[in-house]
Amino acid sequence: MSELDHKFELRFATCTQDMRAAQRLRYRVFVEELGSDGAMVDHEAQLEADKFDPVYDHLMLIDKSRSDDPLEQCVGVYRLLTGEKAVEIGGFYTEAEYDLSVLKASGKRLLELGRSCVAPEYRGGTALYHMWAGLAKYVFEGGFDVLFGVASFHGTDMTKLAEPLSLLHHRHLAPQELRVRATDDLFQNMDLIPEDQIDRRSAMLQVPALIKAYLRLGGTVGEGAFIDHAFNTIDVCLILDIAQVSPRQKDMYTRERLR
Repeated sequence: MSELDHKFELRFATCTQDMRAAQRLRYRVFVEELGSDGAMVDHEAQLEADKFDPVYDHLMLIDKSRSDDPLEQCVGVYRLLTGEKAVEIGGFYTEAEYDLSVLKASGKRLLELGRSCVAPEYRGGTALYHMWAGLAKYVFEGGFDVLFGVASFHGTDMTKLAEPLSLLHHRHLAPQELRVRATDDLFQNMDLIPEDQIDRRSAMLQVPALIKAYLRLGGTVGEGAFIDHAFNTIDVCLILDIAQVSPRQKDMYTRERLR
């Protein structure tokens, strides 16, 4: 697939209306669907916002045929922050949950990803592909070495997610030189079931699609999980060393056009 489907537009947010459209989609997914909340969530305007939004880049997938309301036309969004920008503003969003010392000391060019979501009716189609393709183009053209960010399981009961969390711990733990760790006061052990007792098929069925996509590209996870009660999620930190992405995968995702 070399171009966007005719109905889609992929671009970065450039104005207040764009930002609000991204925040409206996040409200639909994170607040209405998943039950999250936060200090800056605006229930009246139906916007999910936080203090990081103004300094991050927001990659948006737009379908104008979805609604006459511009705030309802964003069907996919990804929030991005470069390592250089993080130095300017004093840190990454992820540092509220994970100690990133090893990444920051690695000498590699970093890109943080977060607040990723796709409207329910677009899941399982080409929307996620287009989002990933636009992101890949940005990553490879920008010369980034490592992508990272938190990704979530719905719910806050570690015991109910013991099998998939244990699978990630045993089989997808990041190499030592890139292995971030949940901060000590918030650390939740993911080694809950011995590896030889895990039913891999059952465990993978419980892993969200976004995390599976990272794993297919060679992604890994940091040590320990974080329970985010405000978002009603259990978070893991995903780390993708771009050097681990195969030439075939790189070619597949860099055919996209990004304006």
